[in-house]
Amino acid sequence: MTDAAEGPTLPDAKPAEPVRVVDDPEGYADAVRRIAAGTGPIAVDAERASGFRYSQRAYLIQLFRRGSGTVLLDPIAFDDLSELADAMRDAEWVLHAASQDLPCLREVGLEPERIFDTELGARLLGFERVGLGAVVERLLGLHLAKEHSAADWSTRPLPTPWLVYAALDVELLLDVRDAEEELLAAAGKAEIAEQEFEAVRTKEARPAPAEPWRRLSGLHTVRGARNLAVARALWQARDAYAREIDSAPGRLVPDASLVAASKTPPASKRELAAMRSFSGRASRSEIDRWWSAVEAGLASADLPATRVPSEALPPPRAWADRNPEADRRLKAARPAVAAIAETMSLPAENLLPPEALRRTAWEPPESFDARSIGDALAAHGARPWQIVATAQAIGEAFVAAAQEVPDPAGSPS
Repeated sequence: MTDAAEGPTLPDAKPAEPVRVVDDPEGYADAVRRIAAGTGPIAVDAERASGFRYSQRAYLIQLFRRGSGTVLLDPIAFDDLSELADAMRDAEWVLHAASQDLPCLREVGLEPERIFDTELGARLLGFERVGLGAVVERLLGLHLAKEHSAADWSTRPLPTPWLVYAALDVELLLDVRDAEEELLAAAGKAEIAEQEFEAVRTKEARPAPAEPWRRLSGLHTVRGARNLAVARALWQARDAYAREIDSAPGRLVPDASLVAASKTPPASKRELAAMRSFSGRASRSEIDRWWSAVEAGLASADLPATRVPSEALPPPRAWADRNPEADRRLKAARPAVAAIAETMSLPAENLLPPEALRRTAWEPPESFDARSIGDALAAHGARPWQIVATAQAIGEAFVAAAQEVPDPAGSPS
């Protein structure tokens, strides 16, 4: 199937019914009744205020079910959505890029028992563009405007054009799902898709880092434990204030400003205020807060380590020096995996998680037979279908790499 024409030449998608937000008990009771009375899968979407608010909570939840119509729900207006959760429990949920929305839906008590992810389905079908707008154009021949995707959804009241955008995100999703299901079955990928959807649904959240301040962008340029202590104190002060006023931390003072003040700590509050590199909406209005953090960092007796242990593998470019055998295994296996991905019309990263391949190459099993390689891949998160598709080829690539003889300069001959 070829891509449809560019969006402006296609008819615009329009909502099936007038849009309004459910934000009162009567509207909520009616929404629950309608969702329960509908049939088949439920299209689900959520809008957050990423980049505007500290939290990643849902500020709008959109639902569409055949026989139910569209529901645009303001979750901020309700303390308990358990009745809605009960009405949705037995249905398949259809989401686009489910991993983005499931955390904030779970936060309000909405948990699916099975899902269909239309973005992931598009990847498995080999679509080059997998955004919802592009998929709708390709499969439904409609132009879906996406200009409000980065809006501040904590705004109240929500503008009508935003609500139209939000409604269309779910009203077209079931038709997309049905078209993808047919294509996946025709391509022999229905079982693959089921495994991938379930992996997304059941994926555990990453544990919070022990020292989240080390995620400061540019922190690697800060030298010395004392300066790192200043960076830590500034990050902690900004995080506490951002949480208090529910604002995205970077909107108050950007990472670059915290790093600049840490690399060369100012000697006084006046000097901090005079730093041109220390900017942001709250950089001057909260100058006492930031200066107290600088002082705390400079006076801290609990200096952070300049280097921290990590379970992360070194970047592949360093493997030739640090683990030449692993380097040869990885370089032999990557083309083999890429060839299988091309044959199956899949992106290589969807055929096999790159981290699973890297870790198996870095520390392989004693035997390179398909079973042993498969067990190693499974231990690093590969799904059964991925193991069936790749284990044999990876094992053969590892055997070939082991037979290579490095030349005196360190490169395989």
